[in-house]
Amino acid sequence: MSIWQIDKAKTHLSEVIDLANSNGPQIITRHGSERAVILSVADYRALTAYKPDLREYLLGGPKVERFDVRRERDIGRRIRL
Repeated sequence: MSIWQIDKAKTHLSEVIDLANSNGPQIITRHGSERAVILSVADYRALTAYKPDLREYLLGGPKVERFDVRRERDIGRRIRL
């Protein structure tokens, strides 16, 4: 993964795009902080291909036929009010 300052990325945009296709994501910085990432189309599609459904996620957990909860018969402690 290469890091590009925004002014260099602007002047070498075609090179940045080619590197994103061949070497992976390219990070764009402004004033030393990361601001953007250029991805290849294949990487982008891989990231956005699977969108989990909340209902499927919740129902996809382990199946439990019998669920016993053991409780202690402790009545607690006495407090003075």
